[in-house]
Amino acid sequence: MTTGQARPRTARVWIITAVALILVFYGVHLMTRGSLPIRVAAASMGNLTSTEATNGKVEPQPQVNFEAHAPFPGVVQTLYVHEGDKVAAGKLLLAMDDTEAKARVASALDALKGAQAAYQAAQHGGTQEERISLTGELEKARIDRGQAQHDLDALQKLQSSGAASPSEISAAQARLAADNSTIQVLQQRQSERYGSADLAHTQATLDDAQAAYAAAQDALQHAVVHAPFAGTVYSLPVSRTEYVNQGDRLLSMADLSKLQVRAFFDEPELGKLSVDQPVTIVWDARPDEQWHGHISRLPSTIITYGTRNVGEVLVTIDDADGALLPDTNVRVTVTVANVSNVLQVPRDAMHFEQGATFVYRKEGNSLHRVKVAIGARNLGAIQIVSGLNSGDIVALGTTNAQPLSDGVPVRVVQ
Repeated sequence: MTTGQARPRTARVWIITAVALILVFYGVHLMTRGSLPIRVAAASMGNLTSTEATNGKVEPQPQVNFEAHAPFPGVVQTLYVHEGDKVAAGKLLLAMDDTEAKARVASALDALKGAQAAYQAAQHGGTQEERISLTGELEKARIDRGQAQHDLDALQKLQSSGAASPSEISAAQARLAADNSTIQVLQQRQSERYGSADLAHTQATLDDAQAAYAAAQDALQHAVVHAPFAGTVYSLPVSRTEYVNQGDRLLSMADLSKLQVRAFFDEPELGKLSVDQPVTIVWDARPDEQWHGHISRLPSTIITYGTRNVGEVLVTIDDADGALLPDTNVRVTVTVANVSNVLQVPRDAMHFEQGATFVYRKEGNSLHRVKVAIGARNLGAIQIVSGLNSGDIVALGTTNAQPLSDGVPVRVVQ
């Protein structure tokens, strides 16, 4: 065969091959024209755990959390511990300079003694010295009255014989009346020197003095801080010789084996929660570790937390081991349902529209919208209560971002 004859034959082969490929591609196009490429999954039986997750903050349980605050303005004299120290009950933790506190106690005691003396004087009609002086005056007035009565009696006898004049009788009677008046005044002073208002005032002054003394003593006692129980010093915001104001926090300690989490659940999720539901806690600082607990208290109100409306749920940590620290931010996952041998589909298959729940079931080479009732759910799957059977094929979505619709022709792709 000559070269000239081979070239036309090779060209015909290439042309025939190209036409064949075009026909194949055209046939495939005709067969798949208008069909959506979809991913699918089968409804199947299995166990399903439903969870709700949120963020939370670790804190000590109140009964094993202790904070020391400055009882008065002053200087931190001595620190006996460091942050992170584990201490026994009764351990000396911190001491403040108590010089001024002792002076305040002494001043409050003097004021208390004065108030006690004033109250006792009000109750008994005066001080002891005043009562002795008043008794002497009353005794003298009684002697004077006795003498006036004797003189009057003598003049009245002389009057009957004409030896005493009426003016002398009148003068004696006036002296007797004056002495009786003096005695009455002194007796009234003795029994009613202080009225009810005076007594109430001295009682109030005494109460204030007692409260001031007790407060001064309490402040002095709190100038030295001891551990009320065994635990860990997890916060020590002050340093030695630092000046602090009254009420400033000096130290925080807790039993870190008894912790809780204050978890913030969005309002719509609260209806799924109940006391004693199991909880898993994860701390990003130790991502390979988990802690476990249970819901111990549900919220009584809704609060604003940043841009969220949440309820504060208290979670008791059952296996706190001292590794979790107070005030750390954690992720909290609550198991709200745990069902066995139920029909389920991937969550991607579920569609929600105006309160209705449905899936697209593959029947032949097309999709059909099927209304379903759902139950428990988690991030990966949803329980189907009715509407599907085990083995039914449902669409998860398209691979070309086109929306699914009822009756559309489809083809399955991997």
